[in-house]
Amino acid sequence: MSMPSPYLQYQQNAVLGAAPEQLTLMLYNGALRFLKQALLAIDKKDAPGAHNAIVRVQAIIQYLRNTLKEGLDLSSSLDSLYDYLSRRLVEANLKKDPLILQEVTELIEGLKDAWNQAARQMKSGASLGYE
Repeated sequence: MSMPSPYLQYQQNAVLGAAPEQLTLMLYNGALRFLKQALLAIDKKDAPGAHNAIVRVQAIIQYLRNTLKEGLDLSSSLDSLYDYLSRRLVEANLKKDPLILQEVTELIEGLKDAWNQAARQMKSGASLGYE
């Protein structure tokens, strides 16, 4: 029986011990990393590599979508955006279109930045305007 690598064990512990807001940031970072891999694969004319990376991004977006709390205006807006991102990723994967992947990258970077700012405000105790 082989021992798990220390790096893999560290990653698993980081995810299991992460607060929900940190986990969301990790997911956005993972999506951005796989988008970069997809863009590089397209540039190298590696269609299977691009496909695999895009599928990973799609899985992350679907996970984020599945974890939204129903009944909140923000959740409804995010669901619509995640749906749009999912459709664009399918199109990008079919066409191997780097421009679509760049669009998705910019949208996810915006989400990550907004989420990071909100997490910092919550951590510092600042009000986000909700009671």
